[in-house]
Amino acid sequence: MKAIIVGGGIGGLTAAAAFHQRGWQVEVFERAPEFTEVGAGLAVQPNGLRALDTLGLGDHLRARGPADPPAGIRHKSGRWLIRNDIDDLKRRFGQWVTVHRADLVDLLRAAVPAEALRPGTGVHHVRSDGTVTHSGGTSTGDLVVGADGVHSVTRRSIWPRVPGPRYVGYTTWRLIAPPQPVEGGVETWGSGDRFGHVPMPDGRVYCYMMANAPIGSRSGLDELRERFARWHGPIPALLNSARKDAVLQHDTYELPRLRTYVSGKVAILGDAAHAMTPNLGQGACQALEDAVTLAAAVDTLGVGAGLEAYDRVRRPRTQMIVRRSRQAGAAAHWTSAALTGLRDAALPLLPNSVFGRSLTPAYTWTI
Repeated sequence: MKAIIVGGGIGGLTAAAAFHQRGWQVEVFERAPEFTEVGAGLAVQPNGLRALDTLGLGDHLRARGPADPPAGIRHKSGRWLIRNDIDDLKRRFGQWVTVHRADLVDLLRAAVPAEALRPGTGVHHVRSDGTVTHSGGTSTGDLVVGADGVHSVTRRSIWPRVPGPRYVGYTTWRLIAPPQPVEGGVETWGSGDRFGHVPMPDGRVYCYMMANAPIGSRSGLDELRERFARWHGPIPALLNSARKDAVLQHDTYELPRLRTYVSGKVAILGDAAHAMTPNLGQGACQALEDAVTLAAAVDTLGVGAGLEAYDRVRRPRTQMIVRRSRQAGAAAHWTSAALTGLRDAALPLLPNSVFGRSLTPAYTWTI
């Protein structure tokens, strides 16, 4: 049996590793010239690590970047709006990990035979019968897995009339700052903008920023330093220490609900199926879940029944996570003084357990 994987990112390589471990022949098409990841930091949450455990890779990642759960949310003045009970979260859900995205890609790539990897191969079209047209010719598989991101060629090929991704109204910057002390993983909210920082194992600090902006607008590090100059420490220091070429900016998209993730011999996963806002940090984790679930279902039940089972299990769950992620970040992007004042007064009154309760369905996943 052969699985063709379109896309060599986290979801695609996880699917390739999962099918390879089950004895399938795999072929992974990646349009970039090499299998790597140009992103910044990545927090892998307990459910994502549990997915990697099914491949025997979870402990490798735990050893590389053990981390605490998020500490909470601050106001831009520095006062706490929500402060999580970190010990309780670890006790209930398990380990968190923070690594560079490239570290996870490297780990997954090593679990796939080198001869199965096809870098520099752009996919032009995918058919439901398992045929893939690409820059190197045409390939056919018993299964095609579309793991080719928010602007997926696989999705557009199979469902050409389905609405495309929707810009959610804010853009996102990411960077890694040089080593310096920070107080755990903290997100800070302003009015229509926010700043998050997460310590990495080597002392560097993964930073992300989001701000309301017209689609396609671009700002560099100088503008970010000015925007956040009067926010609480260590935010200005983190930005002042960063290099201009370290900043990545991407507009933030969400994919409308799809009626199915499968058609014929084709399945889509990760951002290709359910691109979500980054508010819960669940994008990569859901792709990991998708990939191992798909491989288990198809290998156990056969392609037809396995794809039906995959769609039946994964679509409701991932669309629930998409919705919760959208809701979790909405209040951070309010710009009304009355609404932000009400938000800042109400959030500290919530019990410390509210964060854990809200994400219990995500963190407690098992295959």
